[in-house]
Amino acid sequence: MRIWGYWATLGWAFLAFFVGQFGALAIILLLHAGNANAVLASPFDGSMVTLFIVISNPITIALIAFAVWIARARQTEYLALKLPAAGDVWVGLVCLVGLIAISDVLLYLGGYQLVTPFQAQAYTTAAAEGWLAPLLLGAVIVAPAGEEILFRGFLFRGWVRSKRDAWLAIVVISILWAALHVQYDWTGILQIFVVGLFVGWMRWRSGSTLLTFLLHALFNLEASVETALQIRFFS
Repeated sequence: MRIWGYWATLGWAFLAFFVGQFGALAIILLLHAGNANAVLASPFDGSMVTLFIVISNPITIALIAFAVWIARARQTEYLALKLPAAGDVWVGLVCLVGLIAISDVLLYLGGYQLVTPFQAQAYTTAAAEGWLAPLLLGAVIVAPAGEEILFRGFLFRGWVRSKRDAWLAIVVISILWAALHVQYDWTGILQIFVVGLFVGWMRWRSGSTLLTFLLHALFNLEASVETALQIRFFS
């Protein structure tokens, strides 16, 4: 199987990400041609967030699939789209529960919010506009699919060539992944970085991007449930 080199992998990843981002923005602005200023002024609006997720991620996935096709490799093999072993699934689930519990306890004891302003605003506006179900679908399914194929699928394949360089690649990929989540404050970005280390380790351990997608989706689902509980009962 031909694998893109380190710099080519990074170049394809950046191309896929930025084309997805700016492509989604352009499409949204076209859909709201007469109200572009309002769209740009409310980037955390639930409907806008939903549209951005469901447009940008498929574009990113398509470009990554195109890069793999040019390399003349099988999509499932290159992106590690295979079922994980049952033991790895259980290890991942147990570790994820522990990671979420420790993270929430540390945030609470440190006096930080468990639900960020971005999450709260996106949830409340989506609920008010009738976009709550699409938002949850995008946050729990579409976003993890796009991000895992890009980071733990494509970047991981291009950068992890041996056991010796696995952790360096996992750390760098986690930094890139966390740095792109500019909608959160530093505590949220730090949490995403730690989760990135965890799912990167699970990718290396299991050899399965499907497992990291599952863990990522469950992490986002927990965050969505936490947001709903916070707004409905503790606001």
